Formats: sequence, structure tokens, C-alpha cells
Amino acid sequence: MRLFWKRAALCAAVCLAAGALAGCERSSEKTKEGMERIESLDYEGALASFEEARNLGEDPRLIARGQGIAYMGLTDYEQAIACFQEALAGSSGFVQRVDYDLNYYLAAAYQKNGQYSEAERTYDAILALKSGEPDAYFLRGAVRLSQNEYEAAQDDFARVLSMEPDNYDRLIDVCQVMEYYGYTEAGREYLQGALDVSDKQITAYDQGRIFYHLGNYQEAAAALEQARENGNAESYLFLGKAYEAMGDYNYAANVYNSYLAQGKPDAEIYNQLGLCELARQDYQKALEAFQAGMQLENNGIMQTLSFNEIVAYEYMGEYQKASVLLDNYLKNYPDDEAAVREQGFLATR
Repeated sequence: MRLFWKRAALCAAVCLAAGALAGCERSSEKTKEGMERIESLDYEGALASFEEARNLGEDPRLIARGQGIAYMGLTDYEQAIACFQEALAGSSGFVQRVDYDLNYYLAAAYQKNGQYSEAERTYDAILALKSGEPDAYFLRGAVRLSQNEYEAAQDDFARVLSMEPDNYDRLIDVCQVMEYYGYTEAGREYLQGALDVSDKQITAYDQGRIFYHLGNYQEAAAALEQARENGNAESYLFLGKAYEAMGDYNYAANVYNSYLAQGKPDAEIYNQLGLCELARQDYQKALEAFQAGMQLENNGIMQTLSFNEIVAYEYMGEYQKASVLLDNYLKNYPDDEAAVREQGFLATR
């Protein structure tokens, strides 16, 4: 199982803050070009654009920020940290939105570099400036848990859940973080607590996915069968996953295909359908599902789909094709340890 919370939840605050930056500060041509190259995963090209931007006298803070993001893409976290620190040092003294953005990036770079105490202090700094930041509390809690600071982490999680009592996405993220660090039962207590609050209105969808994360798959399926009447992709996704967890891959595949038959393509549905077809040993259909998801613009899970495409080719015995795709994949995602191990396996085929 790929680390969902580390790929999504842990990076969510960073990515959202970064995306918001575009609307609050104006950058010049070469800086914009560099950011566009980052979006296309051309990190070396991005660094070249930022160097040109520096020579042209464009905004040095945004250049350093962009360089830091590019170095993170190249897994050069020491350089990334230096760039984010440079950008922060260029502050006018008045706290701006970009300062929060840079601190989130700096904390993420520290974490990637294994400097957890420095990451924690960075979240401290964010909260000292703005105490109502739920993302900072959540991410600091995760960092504290990684350092075995259980009580302090619980304080942070309790704070963020009190700030967002109806945010079930956050509740599930907290549960997944705790499960990852070995506190599965404690994490599930949060989920069960949400179900036990009798005076709170909870949708069938939220109830279903909480049951799913509690491992109560039959209860999850019953709730999600009601939820899919609303027709949203998430209800179908969790309904299918509940049936997969119960070993009924045929019904799960029918759930995914019934959603796609409505003419509303969804990358996560395609990805889960592909995984379901892998379990049913229909590798050609699995490959087609992953590739259909990859063809959707701005699908948001291109890394996951690309990796699963490689796995499908492996199952089909097309090791040369899988090897070529994996080499290209690692150029875009060099810090994926599972892919590095997979490369070692393919080298023996």
C-alpha cells in the first residue's frame, strides 16, 4: 500500500498554499516559465528558467521559491532548504501570504531531509504568526508523532479536530497518520467517536467511509449504497473499495463501470478499476483503465497511474516496456523508493 497520507494529506497544505500564491503576487515571464516547467516535471529546465529570471532582475523571492520547489523535485533537499531560507530572508518585515507558503515548503523540505525537529520548529513559527492555521496543527502533529512525541501530537490533532468538527476528510487523515506510526486503535477511536455523537447530522457518504476506515466493510457498503444515489464519484469509489475489501472484485468492478458508463470520467475511478482488474487477473483491462485515467487532463494522480501502468505491463510479462517506462518514471519521481526497488527487480528479468 502506497503511503496515502504522506502523498496526499501531508502535502495537501503545502500544495494548496502554493496554488493560492498565483493569485496574490505577480511574477515575471521567466519566473512563470520556470513554474510551468515544474508543473510538467521538467525540474532541470525550470532551474535554467529561474537563472535567466535572476539575470533579468525579476522578483528574487519568487525566483528562490521556484528554485526550492525545483530542487525538491530533484530530491536535493539541502539546496531546497537553502532556497526557501533565502526567500524568507528577503521579507520586507511585513508578513505576507507568500511567507506562510514558504514556511510550509521549508517544513516539507526539512521532513524530506529527515530534519524533523527543524520541521516542527517551522510549524511553530507559522502558528506563532497565525494561531488559527489548522493545516499547521495537523502537519505539526504528524511530525511530532514521527519523533515519538505522542502526547504533543495528540494535542495538535485534538486542536485541529475541534477547529473543524465537521471536516471528515481531516478526521480520516488523522486516523491514517496514527495508523502509519503504529497507533491504529487510538486513531480508530477518533472515527468511532464521530459515529457515536448522536446529535450530529452525518451523511450516508461520510458514515460509509468512516465505517470503511474502521474495517467494518459490510456496514460501509450498506451506507454507501444509499450515498451513491447522489451520483458523486467518491460514493462509487468507496463503495467499490468496500466490496474489494470483502473480496468481491466482480461487484466492485461493476460499481466502477456503472459510474463510468454515465459519461463522467474520473481518474480515481479509473485507477481503482485498474487495481480491481489486476486482482481479477485481467491485466489488459487493468492497463486500459490506468491509461484511460492518464489521458484525463489535470487528473491529479498522474504519479499513481503511471506507476500502476508499469505494474500492469509487468503482470503481462512485457518487462522491456515496463523497464523503459520505469526509467522515465524515476526521472520524474526520483524519491519513490518503491519504484527504485521495482527497478532492481526488472533488472533481473
